[in-house]
Amino acid sequence: RALTPQTAETDAIRFLVGTQSLRYDNQIHIIDFDDENNIINKNVLLHQVGEIWHISTSPADKGVLATCYNKTSDTKVMTCAAVWRMPKELESGSHESPDDSSSNTQTLELLCHLDNTAHGNMACVMWEPMGDGKKVISLADNNILMWDLQESSAKAVLSSSTALEGKGQLKFTSGRWSPHHNCTQIATANDTTVRGWDTRSMRQIYCIENAHGQLVRDLDFNPNKQYYLASCGDDCKVKFWDTRNVTEAVKTLEEHSHWVWNVRYNHSHDQLILTGSSDSRVILSNMVSISSEPFGHMVDDDELSDQEDQHQEEKIKEPLQDSVIATYEEHEDSVYAVEWSSADPWLFASLSYDGRLVINRVPRALKYHILL
Repeated sequence: RALTPQTAETDAIRFLVGTQSLRYDNQIHIIDFDDENNIINKNVLLHQVGEIWHISTSPADKGVLATCYNKTSDTKVMTCAAVWRMPKELESGSHESPDDSSSNTQTLELLCHLDNTAHGNMACVMWEPMGDGKKVISLADNNILMWDLQESSAKAVLSSSTALEGKGQLKFTSGRWSPHHNCTQIATANDTTVRGWDTRSMRQIYCIENAHGQLVRDLDFNPNKQYYLASCGDDCKVKFWDTRNVTEAVKTLEEHSHWVWNVRYNHSHDQLILTGSSDSRVILSNMVSISSEPFGHMVDDDELSDQEDQHQEEKIKEPLQDSVIATYEEHEDSVYAVEWSSADPWLFASLSYDGRLVINRVPRALKYHILL
């Protein structure tokens, strides 16, 4: 279920995948994709503490990552979180495949636990997007916890926290840290509600009640356009919000036929949206109308003669078409995770329940259409 690109690695195409096994030691698989030769190389790291539910990587240090995992004690299962370091030789993407992979499985080095004994089950760990890798926020049941990682991440100090108040058993399902506003905002999902928080005061700044008809599964911020947020959920919909006006969604996509587990904006070209769902499909959509460049690159008015000028204006008047670019059906089971590569904006990976990882590219024609 757990997949992440190695955020700090901007040269090599690399993803990390976590396993969920009750019987065997769990592992993190480091997947390196050699673009030129179309080869996937894999290195395996042991993660001996339990099933991995969520992985996130430091934006500043290639070797550091955080996992949320299940720990069974007595009869209770707790979801805990910890920060790890991978072995030095595996930190950056390499194309050498180990000769005999069975003999050299290495183990992750534990840097610190994010202690959640008082706060409940961890849903996810988010790193400050533009930061030095020292600040993380974790969501545990109905708590938002902000941690400072000190002494080369070997110690986590809880710097501030807040709890969601209300009736019933409130639990966060997911969250995202906004790259805008100097990284002072996060968004969280619980039940059918999406909320925005200011990380300095830990106060709620907006609330989208009933953002979806059923559980909200995932969120993502538009990396190039502040205030824009995407959400997806069990009502099979993907919705796009302007957080300054939360009364209704700016756009809604209804292409999936089952729960939508993941939504991801492309980091460079925010019109490209990836979604993965329990209908076993990955859908790549082109949401031009709400992207940061809805009209492509504008031509300067001074450079145009009158006749061209008129033609240009007519061109701008043409309605923009949001569309589904491609539907990928290589998976035979629920797609639990989709992620863009942090090194190549045209490449993405998807992971399904049957353990299949698929790496795909944005169709070439569309790539050139966007670039040219």
